[in-house]
Amino acid sequence: MRKRLMVPILGVICAALPGWAQTALTWEQVKARFETANPTLRAGQLSISESKAQETTAYLKPNPTMTMSVDQFEPFSGNPYRPIASLLPFVTMDYLHERQHKRELRLDSAQRGTAIAESQQLDLERTMLFTLRNAFVQTLQAKQLLLQAQANLDYYSKELAIFRGRFQSGAIARVDLDRMTLQRVQYESDYQGALTNARTAKITLRMMLNEQTPVDKFDVAGPFEFKDQVLGLEEFHTVAEVARPDLKAAVQAIEKSRTDHKLAVANGSTDPTFGVNFARNPPIPLYMGFSVNIPLRIHDRNQGEKARTEIDIAHAERQKDAAAAQVFSDVDSAYFTLTGSANLLKPYLGADGYLATATRVRDTMSFSYLRGAASLVDYLDAQRDYRATEVAYINLVAAYLTAAGQLNLAVGREVVQ
Repeated sequence: MRKRLMVPILGVICAALPGWAQTALTWEQVKARFETANPTLRAGQLSISESKAQETTAYLKPNPTMTMSVDQFEPFSGNPYRPIASLLPFVTMDYLHERQHKRELRLDSAQRGTAIAESQQLDLERTMLFTLRNAFVQTLQAKQLLLQAQANLDYYSKELAIFRGRFQSGAIARVDLDRMTLQRVQYESDYQGALTNARTAKITLRMMLNEQTPVDKFDVAGPFEFKDQVLGLEEFHTVAEVARPDLKAAVQAIEKSRTDHKLAVANGSTDPTFGVNFARNPPIPLYMGFSVNIPLRIHDRNQGEKARTEIDIAHAERQKDAAAAQVFSDVDSAYFTLTGSANLLKPYLGADGYLATATRVRDTMSFSYLRGAASLVDYLDAQRDYRATEVAYINLVAAYLTAAGQLNLAVGREVVQ
């Protein structure tokens, strides 16, 4: 029985569910579809494109300005045939020169903003993959419970057929047969409940993939088993420090704050405006001139922004410390949850484990009752204990796989399969 529970769940074994698909999706296939089709992830990817567009805006050069004017137009002069004889046309072109590398700093700030957006997108994907993994595990769990319920119902139906034969031969009383017949209701109820739960789990998973496939034609497959192969806690800490995108985003926020402070200091500097003009002034047919416009910084109007950005650096550093503490806390909590689930599962395995023991007790009590060496109550208790043990094991495996997903979430990448 243990081997039957621990083999990978394949789509072909789900004939118990009407209309189940012939080809089931593996976890890698589910994850690939999720990454390309989930609307929330796709919306997050657009925010990265928006941030990259801001990089273009940040690095734009100021446009030159051109001013054209005409003076000494004489419409009411004594000579109405020469109103433009004394015109003075004047053309000026100005260009603002940005000093202190303002454009470069704006671009650097925008690029760091894009890097933060990319890290935040990875963090969104990290958290949503955990939700997807939970839905995937719940679907496998529901399928396994369905298979177990079907197997229990088939086994009990065969037992009941034997007891009917014994009743007809006078070996057991009518009341014993009736009690056993009524017990079959529990097995039927377990099967119908498992069938509903399997469909519900598939509906949840299908929604996350943005799939339109009918529920009875949508299926997944994967290993539903316990593997006690967990690294040491310190190794998970080391991996998490490198892999967690929210911690990386916190570090990038510090770098962006420092760039923004440099930009605030640069914005406090004056930018000259250079100009060149062309005009005519009879009898001079054409002349040109140059000008420089330099704002006088009698008052520094950027002090507040300099102070704000400097405070923002300290704020980002504190946020980074908080993120690092949260990372270690998440890893520790997930690690001990996983090891706790593993410790609960170990007694179920082996020749003397709970699974093997429950199977032996069920078979022994069935054999004894058929030969009059055990009571009906003992037989029904053994059947109930076997069913409860099997269900408990399946639920513990699901809890272990969920805890493994929680640890992967805490570390930032898949370290436990």
